[in-house]
Amino acid sequence: MKAVNLSELLAGNAYPGRGIVLGLDETGENAVIAYFIMGRSVNSRNRVFEESEDGIITRAHDESLMTDPHLIIYAPVRDLGDGRIIVTNGDQTDTIRDFLRAGKSFEDALRTRTFEDDQPNCTPRISGLVEVKDGACGYRLSILKSDDNDDTSVQRFFFDYPQPKAGVGHFIHTYQGDGAPLPSFAGEPEKVTLRGDIEQFALETWDALNDDNKVSLYVAYISLKDGSSDTIIINKHDQEDAVC
Repeated sequence: MKAVNLSELLAGNAYPGRGIVLGLDETGENAVIAYFIMGRSVNSRNRVFEESEDGIITRAHDESLMTDPHLIIYAPVRDLGDGRIIVTNGDQTDTIRDFLRAGKSFEDALRTRTFEDDQPNCTPRISGLVEVKDGACGYRLSILKSDDNDDTSVQRFFFDYPQPKAGVGHFIHTYQGDGAPLPSFAGEPEKVTLRGDIEQFALETWDALNDDNKVSLYVAYISLKDGSSDTIIINKHDQEDAVC
């Protein structure tokens, strides 16, 4: 599979939904994590990312507009503090964390979960695990989805990338595009190029997302040398508030 330009891929899809990108930066010195959310409803768009003690959480931008926190409020990123970082699009973040702390695996955790209960979309649960150790990194991705929007049939897919290449990542997202019901992502994670430092990468990724539907973006560059990290959070509501 040939790597494609991430920005061009995003720009060509008005509604990929929620997305995870994992990989190595161009220098090969930093693991890259990106997670974004999009929304079509007022409830989905009424969110921001906020730093937490071990990663980030979602919260309502305006509490008075939050009609249903179910599937909306969760911790997308949790850093276990031992070189392992979890990123997901739902509360399965905590399921994975608990299983890993108990000495079990990423896959064990996700075999206890299924897609989201938001019929008729049956939104997939997408998850990633990055492991930085001894100057190297590897990562895993997973998607839990229905069989063609059938809420009685779950399919679980796991992808393992133990030796990533510099400047290359893998991108998985919830939807193929817009629709009714929304069509679930299909196939392997997309192989993408990762360009520039954290500021360039974050800005290009944010700018490529559909302006009407994008909500928030989180990007982290994690040093393979010492495990230190740089992070950027971009919230559409923060930008709008600044203009006002």
